[in-house]
Amino acid sequence: MKTTKPNIVSSAEWLAARLELLRAEKELTRQRAALADRRRALPWVRLEKKYVFAAPAGPASLADLFGDRSQLIVYHFMFAPGWEEGCKSCSFVSDHFDGARPHLHARDVSLAVVSRAPLGEILPFQRRMGWRFPWVSSHDTTFNSDFGVSFAADVIAAGGNVRYNYTDMAFPFEEAPGFSVFARDATGEIFHTYSTYSRGFDMLMGTYNFLDLVPKGRDEDGLDYTMQWVRHHDRYNVPAAVQA
Repeated sequence: MKTTKPNIVSSAEWLAARLELLRAEKELTRQRAALADRRRALPWVRLEKKYVFAAPAGPASLADLFGDRSQLIVYHFMFAPGWEEGCKSCSFVSDHFDGARPHLHARDVSLAVVSRAPLGEILPFQRRMGWRFPWVSSHDTTFNSDFGVSFAADVIAAGGNVRYNYTDMAFPFEEAPGFSVFARDATGEIFHTYSTYSRGFDMLMGTYNFLDLVPKGRDEDGLDYTMQWVRHHDRYNVPAAVQA
């Protein structure tokens, strides 16, 4: 955000400006509601593959991740085999999950996190972060590539294009973030209803919504990339040299 001197006005002038902004905010709220209606109206795709993940209690199918609910949100967390820790930006996103889960459960929705790293690499990091949400490994499945969040290492190394966010593009990593939504009908069949990537899940990061309320906003304009400022939540007070 560019540093500018605030415009100091009277209470009456502030109220007039605030009411004008309120009209724009209400219009955006109506547009978001209409977009959500269109999202829910998307057609469904029946899943033919039977994915089985590595979970702390043993093998878990995609159906198992639903629990006793009919809707499932999966977060595709960037954590490749051999990484020392999970992606810091995905960790920022995931910091918002545990508090939401009881409320999601009340509305017939389960939430789970899936990464390609082996479970033995995921669990120590999960304990370090203090998270309680279900987190499983897709290491021995094609789940990540099927849903467009893992790419061939040789393609990335050669600077080739991959298919991400429904677009062919160059991508710097073999892993990418995203959300996918699934539904289960009364017969037990599972359907893919929605996936979103990149900036598509901005609104799910509550911290960003808080920052959008304050004068400096997200304050990312001068950074090399979005979220450059983000750290794992246990590293904000650790010097950068030590983190490296």
